[in-house]
Amino acid sequence: MKKCPYSSQRERILAEAISPVATELRLLDASDLISLLRFEYYGSIADLVASAAELFFHPGTVNFGLGGNYTLEWGGKPEVVLDLEIKPHGVTVYAQLTLAEEHAGIEINHIAFHEPSADPDVNTAFFERSLRESRYNTRPLQTLAG
Repeated sequence: MKKCPYSSQRERILAEAISPVATELRLLDASDLISLLRFEYYGSIADLVASAAELFFHPGTVNFGLGGNYTLEWGGKPEVVLDLEIKPHGVTVYAQLTLAEEHAGIEINHIAFHEPSADPDVNTAFFERSLRESRYNTRPLQTLAG
């Protein structure tokens, strides 16, 4: 995606929202993910992504985008890149999630607003609100008194 002044802000919003899913996926062994990518077991990867996402997002919000890549060099640390399709209400985002040993990152390739505003700031605010509304309530449970 051609970067624009609000691209980095939208990537930060998405990174914050998707970080728990990335954390869950980083619990998987890198060699397993690489094997699934190498042998094109995309259905298995889709299941893993769906399982990680279902803990935090409504069904169908975060999906595997049927592609990915990996880096595995002699003596180097593995890195896995998964294509994701993120669909909160009113927005479709195509992004790449990078999983490494000590970090994860997200890069938006394309973002499509179903009913875009002429004002990019309004679109960004809508994107943030839509992502928030597509998440399950993750506040800690309060104890019942009495």
